[in-house]
Amino acid sequence: MELTQAVILALIQGITEFLPISSSGHLILVPLLTDWQDQGLAFDIILNTATWLAIVIYLRRDIAALASGFFSSIISKSSMTEKGRAQARLAWMVLVATIPVAIAGLLCREFISLKLRTFEVIAISSIIWGIALWVGDRKASGAKGARLKDLYSIGWSSAIIIGLAQAIALVPGTSRSGITIAAALLIGMTRGSAARFSFLLAVIVGALAGAKETIDIIKVGSETPAAPLIVGFVVAFIAAYLVIHFFLKLLDGSQKNKTSSSMTPFVLYRVGLGIVLLIISR
Repeated sequence: MELTQAVILALIQGITEFLPISSSGHLILVPLLTDWQDQGLAFDIILNTATWLAIVIYLRRDIAALASGFFSSIISKSSMTEKGRAQARLAWMVLVATIPVAIAGLLCREFISLKLRTFEVIAISSIIWGIALWVGDRKASGAKGARLKDLYSIGWSSAIIIGLAQAIALVPGTSRSGITIAAALLIGMTRGSAARFSFLLAVIVGALAGAKETIDIIKVGSETPAAPLIVGFVVAFIAAYLVIHFFLKLLDGSQKNKTSSSMTPFVLYRVGLGIVLLIISR
């Protein structure tokens, strides 16, 4: 693998992993536009680890607070403060929302990887769930601030709905962040809270996926040189960290300023990408 290939693939992964635009829809275009060979499982794991580490570091304070609240709710619930109870509740909601995708991944991952990684599926998923994101964003724009839910007001039903949406994201082209944010917006959350909850889910899902991929690479081994792996890791980490930072700032700012179209550029991009893929597939 050349370093140029490593940098481009790392940029694609880092930029698209947390934006609601579907990383799979972009990665499938790479072999069409180049004559590159498959990058291999080891490189995929490195990129996924880099983007996962970026979200963990960026949300480190949130993760520490939720972990503290979670363990306190098990060990000494009666002595918890009101803030601690809120953090514990959110931690449980994150865990509940992770269950559907964990089950779906175990049951359907092989079928999805063999049968659904097609241009048509990715294109249609990109368009349909892009429209769902637009509908959710319009709902958030039209609601008054008092009617919108913040991060700590998520209940069991909301967590289950978002969790089921995350399970659908196993279908290529859907975008995990896109569909979970859309679901959160549709049940009345603010844009910033929807994105933060989606990103908190990514911490656990990324850890589970990383563990599975690590087991796979141990079984098959790897011959990828060290240099592309190192370069890819650094580029993907930096790109993902910057995307997380500016995306959350954008959504928090849109809510404060009552901007009505903060998701519209992503929706238009998704629909456009889906149309391009449909044209290519013919």
